[in-house]
Amino acid sequence: MNTLAFVQARMGSTRLPGKVLEPLAGEPALARILTRVAQTPGLDGVAVLTSDRPADEPLRRLAAERGVSCVAGSEDDVLDRFHRGALELGAELIVRVTADCPLIDPDVLGELLVLRGAEEADHAAVATGAISADRGLRRYPDGLDGEVFSAAALRAAWEESRDRYEREHVTPFLWRRPERFKLAILQAPYDLGDERWTVDYPEDLDFVRAVYERLVDEPAFGWRDVCDLLAREPAIRDLNARAREAATPVRRADAGA
Repeated sequence: MNTLAFVQARMGSTRLPGKVLEPLAGEPALARILTRVAQTPGLDGVAVLTSDRPADEPLRRLAAERGVSCVAGSEDDVLDRFHRGALELGAELIVRVTADCPLIDPDVLGELLVLRGAEEADHAAVATGAISADRGLRRYPDGLDGEVFSAAALRAAWEESRDRYEREHVTPFLWRRPERFKLAILQAPYDLGDERWTVDYPEDLDFVRAVYERLVDEPAFGWRDVCDLLAREPAIRDLNARAREAATPVRRADAGA
């Protein structure tokens, strides 16, 4: 089964435009994400999915420079963009990652793939965010978000959905219909849902940069390494405290769209 990761990226973030190319220890954030995602066990390849707008040309160029496939499509109909990517690249199983997650953990994505296979799920997701908290799930830090779904389920969503929200956010058509699609959730060993490792605000970027500056010599660092770092240097966590307070209860999934 051809399993590909699609990193969803755009330049036009509302809160922090151009954040996907901001430097992290000397490399653009998107390049860091691509390197980390490529280390995922069970993955056959990685691609960038961006819009066909002129403003996103730097992302298409970065992908080409790094030898990574890139599919460009509608800015707003991201579901169509994913379906096009699956067709063009022959993906049978898709891992979705957004480009606001520079600390994405390849081992967590690998565990997600294993869970999806064991459960034979149409859609599986990492438990993060306020929705998971409301359901009493043990959450990973906000910023370790990942989803995996079959190309068949993606095609059904693409063919049938007429809802603007579902087409913008790719997977709601699937997880809104548990009676039709088999769903699975990957929970953390213990709840880490109050940790904010995503990048929406300048303060978030300060936080992620501080982590990279200290762990860049360990290119395979994972979430446990970050937790150990924060235990040693709790002041790093304070860098984005204001952003954590300002964040909406349920973080939108469009930052990397």
